[in-house]
Amino acid sequence: MTGGSGKTLVALGLLLALRRASVPVRAFKKGPDYIDAAWLSWASGKPARNLDSFLMTGDTILSSFIGNGVAEGINIIEGARGIFDGFDVAGTHSTAVLAKQLKAPVVLVVNAAKVTRTAAALVLGCQKFDPELPVGGVILNNVNGRRHEQLLRGAIESTCSIPVVGAIPKAAVGPPLPERHLGLIPPEEHGDLEELGRDLLQAVSGFIDLDALVTLARSAAPLEIVPHEETEMPQARDVKIGHLKDSAFSFYYPENLELLERAGAELIPISALQASGLPADLNALYIGGGFPETHAEALSANRTFLQAIRRAAEEGLPVYAECGGLMLLSRALSWKGSRYEMADVFPFEVEVSGTAQGHGYSELRVDTPNPFFPVGSALRGHEFHYSRIVPRSDWAATACEVRRGTGCFHGRDAAIIRNVWASYTHLHALATPQWVKGVADAARRFVVHPAL
Repeated sequence: MTGGSGKTLVALGLLLALRRASVPVRAFKKGPDYIDAAWLSWASGKPARNLDSFLMTGDTILSSFIGNGVAEGINIIEGARGIFDGFDVAGTHSTAVLAKQLKAPVVLVVNAAKVTRTAAALVLGCQKFDPELPVGGVILNNVNGRRHEQLLRGAIESTCSIPVVGAIPKAAVGPPLPERHLGLIPPEEHGDLEELGRDLLQAVSGFIDLDALVTLARSAAPLEIVPHEETEMPQARDVKIGHLKDSAFSFYYPENLELLERAGAELIPISALQASGLPADLNALYIGGGFPETHAEALSANRTFLQAIRRAAEEGLPVYAECGGLMLLSRALSWKGSRYEMADVFPFEVEVSGTAQGHGYSELRVDTPNPFFPVGSALRGHEFHYSRIVPRSDWAATACEVRRGTGCFHGRDAAIIRNVWASYTHLHALATPQWVKGVADAARRFVVHPAL
């Protein structure tokens, strides 16, 4: 219902409980968030998909949901922030808009701490605010005892005429998921996933009516498959594309990797923390986002790997880097008073501050020749970074004008050098089909002209 109400914990617990009951499940995350989607992937046992109406067309969202969902099981979509919070005053691109588009029944998760009958006013307000929103139930979180639950349940059910299908006591899940500057820490860095899973299952099994939720989910109206023309896939056979994959670099949309493979590329995961170099026969390297700052000491200590990246870039290897990848390719990274040398592909440094330097949707226009996108391309993505390039005026070679967002420099994003692209903007391959073509074509060109 609001940010911080407990939606993620509830979604994780439901996915685990349904799997234990042998109900097929799939998970989706409204919005471009990587970390919540990673947790949903852990709980569901399958890659969670992002659904975002700013980045994607309605047909693309519908196609992704139908193509990745389970018709005979339960599909759980975790919302983002408050149910009506969106792009603007009108709530464009909100969770409510997505729910109506997918005809999905809505369960509001209400933080019940220090509130009784007012909770009913909040739920009723959501119902009245948009009568077309299919609100079907309420889960209460942070309930303080049996009497508190009875007051809340009675007020909501009598006023709003919808059931309270769950009431989770305060601290029923144990300590909350640990957070840091970008939100929750990823599952790869959690100390005890097994214990967390037990706590989540206990909360759901003891305090949420799973049968009622399953019945509500199965009341969803059928969706009509809208035929749409498939984007022609680029050819990337006999092409090897490396991607950094470890706890320092984990921000990848599943579709980005899947579509590269569908184009024929062989994907090779590489750990920047453990590998001593790059495979000799790579045709391109993809470096996603993540937390290089929290792994800065280990990354900086792996000098042979950083030197291998620099040599490969100097020899013309196509490298596509986003956010954390940009930080790795910088000369050095500064965080919490310490400076760590990085790959030195770009002659600028980055520093990580205590506040967000860029957060939200971004729109770019490509206006400079580069290895991946034609001039004139319009790119829609998102950025969320606490780092910034210092000094900001030191590097002039950039590929994009920033029309919305922050980017790397004043009104610019995507630093370029040779065949390297490094931006703060994250792109989703379903929203930007030309991304797959750009990476695949750059890799193929490196096969033909290895000396570029």
